[in-house]
Amino acid sequence: MGDTKKVGSTGRFGARYGVGIRKKLLKVEPKQYAEKKCPACGSNRVNRRSKGIFRCTKCAHEFVGGAYLPKTLTGGLIAQMVSQKKFSAQATEALAEEVKSQKANKAEKIATKTKEKRAKRENRHQSAQEPEKENTEEE
Repeated sequence: MGDTKKVGSTGRFGARYGVGIRKKLLKVEPKQYAEKKCPACGSNRVNRRSKGIFRCTKCAHEFVGGAYLPKTLTGGLIAQMVSQKKFSAQATEALAEEVKSQKANKAEKIATKTKEKRAKRENRHQSAQEPEKENTEEE
C-alpha cells in the first residue's frame, strides 16, 4: 500500500478511521513534513520534536509553535506586531477582525456545502417522483 492519486499518503490506513479524518490528515501532512526555516539561523533544518516543539539541527535552537507548523497565523501576526512595536488598538482590532473573517469564511463554506447537499437531495427526490406522476397521468 502506498500513495495514490486520490488519497495520497492516507492510503496506508485503507478503509479505517473514516473519510473525514483521513481528509484532514491529507491536508496537514504535507505542511508538517515540508522544510521549515529556523528563526535563529535561517537554515532549513528544523525538525518537529513533539506537539508544538521544534528544534533546529544546525544551531540546536529549540522553539515553540503550532501543533504541526512552527509558526501559526496568529503567532506570525503577533511576532510582526512585536517586531514593529505596534501594540496599538488598531493592531489588536486588525488581529481580531482577521480571526473573525476566518471564522466567517469557514461558516460560509459550511453553509454552501449544506445548501448544495440539500439541493442534490431535493433533485434526487423530485427525479424519483416524476416517473410516478407521468404514470398516473397516462392512466
